[in-house]
Amino acid sequence: MQFFIDTADVEEIRKAHALGLVDGVTTNPSLIKKAGRDHEQTIREISTFVEGPISVETLSETAEGMLEEAKTYVTWGQNIVIKVVMTPEGMKAVRALSSQGIKTNVTLIFTPMQALVAAKAGATYVSPFVGRLDDIGQSGMGIISDIRQIFDTYQLSTEILVASVRNPVHMLDAALIGADVATVPPATLVQLFKHPLTDSGIQTFLKDAQAWNRKQPA
Repeated sequence: MQFFIDTADVEEIRKAHALGLVDGVTTNPSLIKKAGRDHEQTIREISTFVEGPISVETLSETAEGMLEEAKTYVTWGQNIVIKVVMTPEGMKAVRALSSQGIKTNVTLIFTPMQALVAAKAGATYVSPFVGRLDDIGQSGMGIISDIRQIFDTYQLSTEILVASVRNPVHMLDAALIGADVATVPPATLVQLFKHPLTDSGIQTFLKDAQAWNRKQPA
């Protein structure tokens, strides 16, 4: 399963990239606003060191507007993926972009049928939001499992990108179900390294090493 880091904070992306854990990046207008950066400048900087897909979200409500934005976005880097919302107009845009060989990521997916519609439109990725579904008492991972079954049954090439990941358990479940990608915030990515037994084990090793060093002749 690939890891796409979900942030517009360039320094956070650099840190994760240095660990070899960034297969791609997902951004949205809210993340870029939070980072306090210029949209184009941010994407261009990310594209200088991230080799994998970089999702850039359209803002228009019409297919024509989305296509105009996409023309600009694809000039910002070699691996730009156009993120489009799950609407009828969005699917028109996805169909047109796919016919041009431009990769797309359909966002705000909350049902298996929305994912199937996006796949039929030619989406490269679908992004089901598991955390938001959990928030309203639905099973986010249940949706991922259903989408996986549908895509496998009909041999659809669209990849499942698990979004709205909140914790390492979401990451584990996504991997066990067979999701293609999980888009993960930097804080959650760091949690993947953590376990109290790992921490206590490291402390034990350090204490043993210090005791051994004290016993060595000067």
